[in-house]
Amino acid sequence: MTAYAIAHLQEAAPHPEIAEYMERIPATFEPYGGRFLVHMTPHEVMEGSWPGHVVMIGFPGIAEARAWWDSPAYQEIAPLRSRHIKGDIILVEGVPEGYDARVTAKAVREALDSE
Repeated sequence: MTAYAIAHLQEAAPHPEIAEYMERIPATFEPYGGRFLVHMTPHEVMEGSWPGHVVMIGFPGIAEARAWWDSPAYQEIAPLRSRHIKGDIILVEGVPEGYDARVTAKAVREALDSE
């Protein structure tokens, strides 16, 4: 099942280490089947607030996403970003093919009815 690394990064002043990080990061995730899905693209805030930027990297599965995150290659460059950009980063599995939220809603309703 596809998995994603999603980052919500705050605005940051340009810095040479950030440029270096951006130059080097593809080589860290490509061996794990990763690819940018969202990177430095504008976004529209529809509710609430969402300052900063969104980055999303897709992977074939959660094991590959975790292996990338834990890899020596990524851990070596991570400080280039984290020293200059604050943010939140998560790894998350996608839903399976054919997922239907109505089935989940039915289970929620049944749980509510049994209370």
